Amino acid sequence: SELNTKTSPATNQASGPEEKGKAGNSKKAEEEEEIDIDLTAPETEKAALAIQGKFRRFQKRKKDPSS
Repeated sequence: SELNTKTSPATNQASGPEEKGKAGNSKKAEEEEEIDIDLTAPETEKAALAIQGKFRRFQKRKKDPSS
């Protein structure tokens, strides 16, 4: 659970610039919260890799339900 608390702000931060056009509402929420993340911190990188790994497995499972 310690990893989860670290990763959720990181996901918000990472998806911010990419989805600027799509999600206007989430941008407002981010400004209110002001989450400051050190993107060079090793735990941030670990969290990002963990999220990406889970996401890839999720995508694979979604594409191929038999496995």
